[in-house]
Amino acid sequence: MKMWSGRFRQLLDPQFEKWQRSFDFDRRLLSYELAASAAHARALKNAGVLSADELISVLEGLQQIGMANAQQASNALPEDAGAEDVHHFIEKQLVSRIGDVGYKLHSGRSRNEQIATDLRLYVRASIDELRKELAEVCAAFIDCSEKAGGASMPAYTHLQPAEPLLVAHWLLAYVEMFLRDADRLADCRRRLNLCPLGSGAVAGATLPLDRAFMAKELDFSAPTANSIDATSDRDFVLEFVNVLTLLALHLSRWAEEMIIFSSQEFAFVHLPEAYSTGSSAMPQKKNPDLLELVRGKTGRVVGAATALIVTLKGLPLAYNKDLQETQEPLFDAADTALALLPLVAGWMKAVEFDHECMNEASQSGFMNAWAAATYLVNHGVPSRLAHEAVGKAVKLCLEKQCELQDLALDELRALNPAFGQDFYECLKPASVLAIHDVVGGTAPSRVRQAVAAAKEKIQSLREEVKIHAHA
Repeated sequence: MKMWSGRFRQLLDPQFEKWQRSFDFDRRLLSYELAASAAHARALKNAGVLSADELISVLEGLQQIGMANAQQASNALPEDAGAEDVHHFIEKQLVSRIGDVGYKLHSGRSRNEQIATDLRLYVRASIDELRKELAEVCAAFIDCSEKAGGASMPAYTHLQPAEPLLVAHWLLAYVEMFLRDADRLADCRRRLNLCPLGSGAVAGATLPLDRAFMAKELDFSAPTANSIDATSDRDFVLEFVNVLTLLALHLSRWAEEMIIFSSQEFAFVHLPEAYSTGSSAMPQKKNPDLLELVRGKTGRVVGAATALIVTLKGLPLAYNKDLQETQEPLFDAADTALALLPLVAGWMKAVEFDHECMNEASQSGFMNAWAAATYLVNHGVPSRLAHEAVGKAVKLCLEKQCELQDLALDELRALNPAFGQDFYECLKPASVLAIHDVVGGTAPSRVRQAVAAAKEKIQSLREEVKIHAHA
């Protein structure tokens, strides 16, 4: 029996019936639908719609459906060619187990509120899993930062050598990105954690259901405030996938740098063989496959966000069948992100950074030029004039094919008399790093503080994830 066929006189066109089904993809929501149905059943009992015995029968039936699905092969999803969607599937399964009492479960509710609830539960669970994995990714970056010790490398602006900095400082930049992603996910979770159950099809339930009770049963913060909005709202889906686009973007930027720095022209990174492949034609090749796929899969996540925006942009209130099309982009974006993070963590644990090569690269190419200008500023020279003098010194070095520290003091004083013998000390790598002694800077003491602070943030993130897991 279909859930809506009473007023129809003709059967559905078979091709259309198959085409419009969502069970092939929304069956992954089975566990969430079972949980929401159990909460609704208890509310029906409290409202006097189900007797105590009927409630026991319904709950046992729902439990049996869940157990039957769990006993299938690993990661297998239920099959039912006649089920229109996951809601229909559960109703069919329940009736087959407990008889017509199973039909009572749909009393006072609509599939509009059911799918809205299931999707919130799914996104909430996905956020918790993503934040757990982000903590592990950040921990892998921190481990690499600590192993780098005092090793330095060039920093780049416009992809041109700029200043030397600690390798640890560079890696911590990605930790900051990923921690922001974790914060955005937490913020999204807070906003979506409202329960649509009891909203009915559009105007609210037709039975005196205790919505606060159902929200508490499912660990939601509260019921949604407006039944029209609750049944048609997919902001939380779009917001979640938009957060994933930023996460994917950060992963893509990381992958791009690793690809560049693993090339022979840089040689800062030795690609881990466990995450690389070769060429079928060129025997010498070791290709950065994981990195390239991370970069490529970002397009999938961005595409999912675009699909959601286009689907939602013209919908009138309230529920429309178009909303069915928001599920697959959501699932694909979540699956993509959840698959990426453990692989990225594994790659970071396996990679080798050539600290000697990075150190060497950071000590040439006039990357101490700003330190030279700062020396003049500290000796009373206006900043713009200091910049001009050091720029002329660089031009002289280019003509002589040497570095700033190779210029004679007389040559420097011809550019500005404020240059002194102590100037050469400020050009040494340790001195250049040390002058960036500000919060967030690359001075070694500041980087050590940043590592400690990042470890505390990661620990807090892990604790938050544990709290949600035990809720």
